[in-house]
Amino acid sequence: MKTKKQIYRYLEWKSPEEMHQTSLEWISALKFVKDEQLFLNDLVKAYTLQITGLGLLEKSRKLVTSISNAEAEADKILKKAQVHENQLSIMIDDVDQPKMEKAYTETHRDMIFAIETYLTNYRILKGSLFQMISEVMKKEKQKRLLN
Repeated sequence: MKTKKQIYRYLEWKSPEEMHQTSLEWISALKFVKDEQLFLNDLVKAYTLQITGLGLLEKSRKLVTSISNAEAEADKILKKAQVHENQLSIMIDDVDQPKMEKAYTETHRDMIFAIETYLTNYRILKGSLFQMISEVMKKEKQKRLLN
């Protein structure tokens, strides 16, 4: 799924405090995603036998591969967000550096786009996984009721 890159023009007026708050929210959200990915991996492991028994192995492989790719991407984006947060001092020091400040705001805009895109794609992936596990659970319940 391709998303259109939006241009946020309001960043010129965003204060360093607001950019700091946004960066902290990104870091928090990405750390939560990393914890959630551990849960998703455990969920897949818990239902591996049922998934293979119901013939959903190929679908499961694709989802597990996607989760692994999302984990790696989350690590990269989290590191970028932390570096971006650490570079905020450019905006709050009392030295006038227009080029560096402009570069920082442009990087902030790019980070907004990258993180929103990642989180959107991650939610879609998570929904697909939950849908597959839900399907497995329903079929298992039907089997138990029939026996």
